[in-house]
Amino acid sequence: MKDINRVKTKICVVVGTRPEAIKMAPIIQRLKDASWCEVQVLATAQHRQMLDQVFSLFGIEADVDLDLMAQNQTLSKLTARLIAALDSTFIEMRPDVILAQGDTTTVMCAALVAFYNKIQFGHVEAGLRTHDMYNPFPEEMNRVVVSRMAHFHFAPTQQAKTNLVEEGVPTGSIYVTGNTVIDALFKVPEQNNGSGLSVGDNKRIILVTAHRRENFGKVFWGICRGIKQIVTEFEDVEIIFPVHPNPNVREVVHGELAGNSRIHLCAPLDYGQFVNVMKKSYIVLTDSGGVQEEAPALGKPVLVLRNDTERPEAVRENVVKIIGTEQSSIFKEVKELLTDKESYDKMAIGSSPYGDGKAADRIALILHDAFVP
Repeated sequence: MKDINRVKTKICVVVGTRPEAIKMAPIIQRLKDASWCEVQVLATAQHRQMLDQVFSLFGIEADVDLDLMAQNQTLSKLTARLIAALDSTFIEMRPDVILAQGDTTTVMCAALVAFYNKIQFGHVEAGLRTHDMYNPFPEEMNRVVVSRMAHFHFAPTQQAKTNLVEEGVPTGSIYVTGNTVIDALFKVPEQNNGSGLSVGDNKRIILVTAHRRENFGKVFWGICRGIKQIVTEFEDVEIIFPVHPNPNVREVVHGELAGNSRIHLCAPLDYGQFVNVMKKSYIVLTDSGGVQEEAPALGKPVLVLRNDTERPEAVRENVVKIIGTEQSSIFKEVKELLTDKESYDKMAIGSSPYGDGKAADRIALILHDAFVP
C-alpha cells in the first residue's frame, strides 16, 4: 500500500542483462526527469560487463548493485540467489512499484519477490509468446509466470496484447506502448560510431549474433559451419561475430571459425558500436530477440536462427525471416539475399512494427496517472 506521507512515488527499476539495460534506459531517463517520482535503479548484474557498457553509454548509474554474476552458475542457483537478494532489498527500499523488462531470470524473480511483498509490478515488453514452454528456454516460461503477477502490462504491439487477453489478463491492465528498444535506438549518441574492426573495402558485411541456450551443442556447430560455407562461397562477404562470453558459445565459435581472415570474432561490442555495425551491415543473422526489432528499423534484412519467434509482426511485414539452424538452410537463405536483388530489396525497406520512439513517454504517463492523484 502506498505511504500517504510520501510526496513522490517511489519506483524501483530492476535491470540484470544488457538487453534489459538497453530497453529500460529510455524509461529510466524519462522517469528521472519527472518531478512526481523518485527512481532507484537496481542492478542484479546477471550480465556484468555488458550491463556496465550500456549504463555508461546512457549515463545511468545503479543505486544498488547486487553483483550476482558467477561463472557457469545454473539457473536454479541464480534463481535462489536472486530471490534472497531481491527480497531483502525490496523490503529495505519499500517502493510503490517495481519495473522490469523482458523475460530473463532476473525479471521472473523480481516479479515473484514483488508478489511475495505485495508490491505492484510493471512488466515492460509484456505479452510476447511462442506458445512452446521450452523454446526459447527458459524465457517463454518466465514470460508466462510474470504475466500472472504483473499489475501493469506494457505490451509492445497489438499482437502482444491479444496474447495476454487470450490468457485471461484483464484488458484494463494492458497498455500498448510500442517497444522501448526503438526509443533506445534513436537515442544512441552519434559519437559512438566506431566498431574498432577493420573490414575490407567493398565487402558486404554479415553481422552474426548467436547465444540462445536451446542452440547450445550440436546445433551451434551447424550454425558455425553454415557461416563458414557462406564465406567460402562468396569472396566479397565478411562476417562480424561479437561472441557471447558464455563458454558454451565461445568455445564452439572459436573452435570452428577462428583463423579465417574474413570472419572477425570479437568480444561483445558496446551498444553504440553494435548499432554502428548494424547500420553498415548488408544482412543480419541472429537468434536474438532484440536484434529482430532493431535491425529492420535500420533497413537491414534479418534471418533468424530459430524455428519460431515471439515477434511475428516483423515476419508478417517480410523484414524478418525464420530460417532455422541447419547448415543447409542457413546457406540457402543467405545465398538468396546475396544473389537476388529483388528478394533483398523486399526485406530492406526500413520498416519496424515495434514503435515510433515514444514508448517510454507513454509508460511514464501511465504510471503518473496511476499513482498521482
